Amino acid sequence: MAGGGRGLGGGAWQSAVPAQVGSDFVYLDRTAHREEHLAQIRSTVAAYRPGELSVEERDDLLLMREEEKIARDVYLRLYDRWGIRPFDNISGAEQAHMDAILALLKHYGLSDPAQGLELGRFHRAELQDLYDRLVQQGLQSRENAIRVGLLIEELDIADLQNAAHRAVKPEILAVYAELERGSRNHLRAFYRWKQGLGIDYQPTHLLSDDFERIAHSAQEDCQ
Repeated sequence: MAGGGRGLGGGAWQSAVPAQVGSDFVYLDRTAHREEHLAQIRSTVAAYRPGELSVEERDDLLLMREEEKIARDVYLRLYDRWGIRPFDNISGAEQAHMDAILALLKHYGLSDPAQGLELGRFHRAELQDLYDRLVQQGLQSRENAIRVGLLIEELDIADLQNAAHRAVKPEILAVYAELERGSRNHLRAFYRWKQGLGIDYQPTHLLSDDFERIAHSAQEDCQ
């Protein structure tokens, strides 16, 4: 892994990046915070009796499980290549998002579409293609890696919003809302790097006004 900052030499790059806090205490605290939120999610889900899912609710849950895996796997690859701290931090959050969706899958007795899949592998051809394209783009340059991070978080937010509009069960809506808060925080993190490095980026999955509103709003308490 490139956690020591492989390839980060060069004054312009070093001076442009946002300040990072790197103590072990901070990262242990972040992990504990995620575990606490995940325990709350599992408790919320367990409080409801598993009724019958609509076809749309079922399909969205299965898709979300693999879509969160895309985010986690891409970020792990890009952190390994560039050593940019947000990819390490946020990949852990994406694992927590995967675990939250898995709690819903188990609640409803659905098979896990990500079970047994290695890093970067997906059952759906369209998701495999998306992963391959995002990794290829992100490996081209550090700037492209940040663009990929922004694009993934845009897509996550848009898809979570659409899935929430199709869902009616409160436990599903609660999990989607938690994941969307997390994705907004992730977008803000990548946006700070975009601004610090002067990277050009045009949103493609969110309206420009919505993208900017999220990027400039305060961090939220979530996984």
